[in-house]
Amino acid sequence: MTTGRTPSGEGRVFLEFTRLGRQVKVSAIDEATGVEVSMMGPLTVSQEELGRLAVRKLKRRLEQGAR
Repeated sequence: MTTGRTPSGEGRVFLEFTRLGRQVKVSAIDEATGVEVSMMGPLTVSQEELGRLAVRKLKRRLEQGAR
């Protein structure tokens, strides 16, 4: 598991990468709210890129919940 900050620097996000055959499941969890999203991607894509996409998905989910 790795940690990082949301693109806006608002808080910490935990990232978990799980290999499932030729794919990777990426889970992103917001530390402050506990909201979690997950996505799948191919092994050929870097963890950095998959993590960036998962954080974008998490940020969008958090924005939708604030409405």
